[in-house]
Amino acid sequence: MQSVKQQLLAALAVELEHLAPGAGVGAALESPRQAAHGDWACTAAMQLAKPLKANPRQLAEQLRGALMANAVFARWVAAIELAGPGFLNLRLTPAAKQQVLRQVLTQRQDFGRQAADGAPMIVEFVSANPTGPLHVGHGRQAALGDALCNLFASQGWRVHREFYYNDAGVQIDTLTTSVQLRAQGCKPGDAGWPEAAYNGDYIQDIADDFLAKKTVQADDRQFSASGDVHDREGIRQFAVAYLRHEQDKDLQAFGLKFDEYYLESSLYSSGRVAATVQRLIDAGKTYEQDGALWLRTTEYGDDKDRVMKKSAVTTADGRTSEGGYTYFVPDVAYHVTKWERGYRKAINIQGTDHHGTIARVRAGLQAVGLGIPAGYPDYVLHTMVRVVRGGQEVKISKRAGSYVTLRDLIEWTSADAVRFFLLSRKPDTEYTFDVDLAVQKNNDNPVYYVQYAHARICSVLQAWGGDANTLVNVDLAALDTPAAQTLMLHLARYPDVLAGAAQDFAPHDVVFYLRELAASYHSYYDAERILVDDESVKNARLALVAATAQVLHNGLSILGVSAPVRM
Repeated sequence: MQSVKQQLLAALAVELEHLAPGAGVGAALESPRQAAHGDWACTAAMQLAKPLKANPRQLAEQLRGALMANAVFARWVAAIELAGPGFLNLRLTPAAKQQVLRQVLTQRQDFGRQAADGAPMIVEFVSANPTGPLHVGHGRQAALGDALCNLFASQGWRVHREFYYNDAGVQIDTLTTSVQLRAQGCKPGDAGWPEAAYNGDYIQDIADDFLAKKTVQADDRQFSASGDVHDREGIRQFAVAYLRHEQDKDLQAFGLKFDEYYLESSLYSSGRVAATVQRLIDAGKTYEQDGALWLRTTEYGDDKDRVMKKSAVTTADGRTSEGGYTYFVPDVAYHVTKWERGYRKAINIQGTDHHGTIARVRAGLQAVGLGIPAGYPDYVLHTMVRVVRGGQEVKISKRAGSYVTLRDLIEWTSADAVRFFLLSRKPDTEYTFDVDLAVQKNNDNPVYYVQYAHARICSVLQAWGGDANTLVNVDLAALDTPAAQTLMLHLARYPDVLAGAAQDFAPHDVVFYLRELAASYHSYYDAERILVDDESVKNARLALVAATAQVLHNGLSILGVSAPVRM
């Protein structure tokens, strides 16, 4: 039906040009809020009324007459109704609605996708500190990031998936101290155990393997433990490699792959942090005050200037240590590398606790003098996730010590359920993951409901036993019933749903769409028997349900969720 819509838009543009030169570029057809109002709506008359100094309803009547006389509209539109202050509601012919089936059955997995234009973009997500297992918040990031990558790829972008490892700074020192103390026999609750230390059982596992002189293999490194409890640097490297390996297993359980793992430590070792700071100094965007180096972020809309490098600290024994860079400085250096690697579009997916860093990172990027625009990069911020099991909130994981891990959630339910559930709400809204609901095999479970619609169609096609490829050219005239036409309209919305979800960073819109499509199919299945004796009716209905299965499969793949053929 996309081809039909494009034909109608082109014809609408011609008629709008007759009404007002230049108005054709704004030709648009919208989906009415209520299905009873028609299949598509045109609001052009209300938009043109003021500049033309005309009554919008009279203008709509004039446009209606012109469209009714247009050959394209005469072919595909059964009726155009004038409503309200100037709405034009279009009711399509059954033949127009049936066109979508030929598109779906011809294009198959490419239905809804735009041709690749080669434009590169980078999506950074998960990016967990290598200090512990991935928690359910990271799971929300993983689901969001992967779905957004799939969405943008469907719209023609060349997407690069990147995981930024924060393997430098205070948290790594805390990890090292925690493992070293466990290796020395100290544990949480003992005198001398630091309040900030990591308490999960996984810390003891790392310490035990370090003492056993084991070797760990992460995605980009291998490290063998010395077993020496005084070898702090060895403990640090072993612990980071160990946890990176553990996180790799978490990501594999979630079916997630990255194109690149970028190390924060490399920004220091390569001199990129120092070079970025020098660029800002040379650009006159910094100043010194109270022994600290400041960035003039207020020049770029921040509420106050920010410290880039802390003042030197004198210890009790009289030694002076140089102040370190604040945490947003390596972030600026990192995003400079994204720009220099050619990524003019970049998206970061982070928790809402990162909201305060957005203004200063963007300010730093504008200040380096590379022409980086004010809104670079884009951010998608998400809230944390509550987990409920047996009616009670689950807060503690034996593995992690203080939070539910992603692997816990997958083991309790499934990777499909975790992905679908975590994508079912806007990222910035609170979400409660109901473990008991996620394992139910009934219509109350939304992922089961959608997957069952696909499996149900597969069982019909299997019972038929024919070749689905032969359905492309069957006579579709029998698909003129309200139930069939409603289902076809749902199928026709899919390309626009994908485009809108990518534009708005809203994979939850795909979830909503799939639930609506599944409901439409289940209603159709209850209304009309498919494998009837009449061959032409049977073939038309088989084409309809086969196309529905294809769109369900396509939409689920965008979310990273499987489309089972039997359940």
